[in-house]
Amino acid sequence: MRPNADLLPGTLDLLILKAVSLGPLHGYGVLLRIGQISGGALEIEQGALYPALFRLEHQGLLDTEWGVSENNRRAKFYQLTAAGRKRLREETAGWERLVSAMGSALKARPEEI
Repeated sequence: MRPNADLLPGTLDLLILKAVSLGPLHGYGVLLRIGQISGGALEIEQGALYPALFRLEHQGLLDTEWGVSENNRRAKFYQLTAAGRKRLREETAGWERLVSAMGSALKARPEEI
C-alpha cells in the first residue's frame, strides 16, 4: 500500500486542469480522477476542491455545463477552455523543469562538485 503524498502549495489547480483535460468531469469525478492518475497517492478534500473549481472557472480556464451524473443526479460538468489548455501546458513545462533540476540536485555527489 502506497502512503499518501502531501499536496504541495500551488499544485491543486494543475492537478484539476490535468484531470479535466482527460475528459469532462463533475466535481466528485475530479476527485476520483486525481486519485486514479496519482495511483491513489493524492487525496483531495472536497473543501479544497470546490473553491478551486470556482476559481478556475472564474479565471476562464474551465467551462461548465449542467448534465446528469452516473448516479442520475444533476451535476455541473467541467471542461478545459483554450486558456485552460494553454495554462496546463505552461504549468506542466514548469513542473517538468523543476523536477529535472531537483533530481539533478539530489543526485549530486561530493566528487562531482
